[in-house]
Amino acid sequence: MLLPIITYPNKLLKTLSADVAMFDAQLHAFLDNMYETMMNNNGIGLAAIQVSMPIRALILCIPDEEGNQDQANILEIINPRIVNTSGKSTYQEGCLSVPGFYEDIERYESLTLHYQNRHGVECTLEANELLSIAIQHEIDHLNGKLFIDHLSYSKRKKFEKELKKAFKEKK
Repeated sequence: MLLPIITYPNKLLKTLSADVAMFDAQLHAFLDNMYETMMNNNGIGLAAIQVSMPIRALILCIPDEEGNQDQANILEIINPRIVNTSGKSTYQEGCLSVPGFYEDIERYESLTLHYQNRHGVECTLEANELLSIAIQHEIDHLNGKLFIDHLSYSKRKKFEKELKKAFKEKK
């Protein structure tokens, strides 16, 4: 089932998401719906808060070298904790909740992540490059932060101006 994605400036996107305690059929169905929603919107990641559910859950499906996103490669990350980071990398990010806007954001190049899977099993993941960046982007959502919050003052003003223009064009 497709879920509606909320977009900036919806205040719910600033919500701090709560830990997941129940790893049940309801959570599994929600994760499946998140995957379907993300794929239908050509995303590589989606945090639960982006579909109005303030829980610490996110999904990722990084494309392979040919640009394909195989469901076998989906990562369902619940209650994530970054425990180690190294290096810096800049990547042009976009967001399903900030459609049509892309900007270079500096993130950690690699990280170690502790999280739970859909069954509540504790997992550890070593991530680098795009996977590391995507994890940080989605965890920001769980903490009530958007990639635009990382912009410098001048780039943020440019974004706000472009957003106002886009709203006027829609009317």
